[in-house]
Amino acid sequence: MATAEKRKPVFVKVEELKPGTTGHNLTVKVVNSKDVPVPKPRRAPMSISERPIRPSRIAECLVGDDTGSIVFTARNEQVDLMKPGTTVILRNAKIDMFKGSMRLAVDKWGRIEVTEPANFVVQENNNLSLVEYELVTVQG
Repeated sequence: MATAEKRKPVFVKVEELKPGTTGHNLTVKVVNSKDVPVPKPRRAPMSISERPIRPSRIAECLVGDDTGSIVFTARNEQVDLMKPGTTVILRNAKIDMFKGSMRLAVDKWGRIEVTEPANFVVQENNNLSLVEYELVTVQG
């Protein structure tokens, strides 16, 4: 039985990201990060599992490379990794749409790794999250 060769991940640049796409691997630098207030969950009736619910933490981080920038939505422990000035490798990242604009995210199927500082300057004037997309239904 032949062993499956591990495929080398294909890395993309920020400018190549498109709405509704997934499975992206990219190296980006964190430009800034701001916490987003999360509404407190309403108290549910007493349930069998009385474990305390940890509040969610969300931060919107501007990340980018030498081709462009995009807003990355960091959740919970991801917030601690996404510090301004840090270079990270995003593995299996996806594009979420939020109010008609693209947001980069890494869910439970992906990974964020802090890596060596990159030697590129983030192209902030090509911010893909500032482009508004309109949902168009195609008639068949």
